[in-house]
Amino acid sequence: MDELKPLSKGAVGAALDKALRYRLLNEPLLAESICLDILGVEPEHQEALKTMLLALTDQFERQLSPHHQSARDVLPRLEGEYERAYYEGIIWERRAEAVHAMGAPGSGQVAYEGLRQAMSCYEKAIELRQGDNDEAILRWNTCVRLLTRFPDIKPAPRQRREFLLE
Repeated sequence: MDELKPLSKGAVGAALDKALRYRLLNEPLLAESICLDILGVEPEHQEALKTMLLALTDQFERQLSPHHQSARDVLPRLEGEYERAYYEGIIWERRAEAVHAMGAPGSGQVAYEGLRQAMSCYEKAIELRQGDNDEAILRWNTCVRLLTRFPDIKPAPRQRREFLLE
């Protein structure tokens, strides 16, 4: 098998610009690959970690399982409680959207739970935000709109339990 060639430290900035561009062009696999190259030289490069996490979530609709766990594995590497809460919310939100788009039986209920998890993360991020950073509010509002726009995104019906008296 061929070995990967290391990126030079001086090329990190241009490589990150390319990764961002590939995400915008809906080429998340290429963006992820570039971020891995950046992280090969600068393992804690925060913008590369965030871009890679987003590129992984961009791939949820194609293949949820491996990308979901890979995105979650990035979270502890992010510096700051706000960033971890905010990006965890994005993972939950995009997972919910991907599950809903699949349209399998029960997907609306799974999407509902995912959106609620995302909203919980965004609430935490809102509490931790600094200044006029309203990113988490924008994401929270998106979740609320998804919940109201799609009537099949709803909680699972409560199962009624009957207890037998002895």
